[in-house]
Amino acid sequence: MSDFETTIAMVLKQKSGMIASIRPDASVYEAIEIMAARQVGALLVMESGVLIGIISERDYARKVILQGRLSKETPVSEIMSSPVITVTRQNTVGECMRIITDHHIRHLPVVEAGSVVGVVSIGDLVNSVISEQERTIRHLEAYISGSATV
Repeated sequence: MSDFETTIAMVLKQKSGMIASIRPDASVYEAIEIMAARQVGALLVMESGVLIGIISERDYARKVILQGRLSKETPVSEIMSSPVITVTRQNTVGECMRIITDHHIRHLPVVEAGSVVGVVSIGDLVNSVISEQERTIRHLEAYISGSATV
């Protein structure tokens, strides 16, 4: 299986499974605090267990800082990106890289049967591609040296 055929289900197996989220009525300041504490670049905006948006560091920079808003007074719902572009576990790394590139985004929530089951970032996708390329190189080196059976 090539790196672009690797499914998101396989990528999610390599992750902790933690989904960082926030309520839409929370302040942008709270969102930035959570992002910093969890060392993530985006939070899912959830209301009663339903994904309604996503807020990223980019949203903060462009929609709060540059517009002169106060982060402690601005609710997440005012700057979140919505609707959210999502994928499923069956999507491939290649498909997700295309979606991220085409939409100029860095995070994709993974949704199954209406529930969020994970999030993949551009970093997760790039790491998947690099890991697959390293496996291919090891396989080819072993083949060339005659130490592998085909």
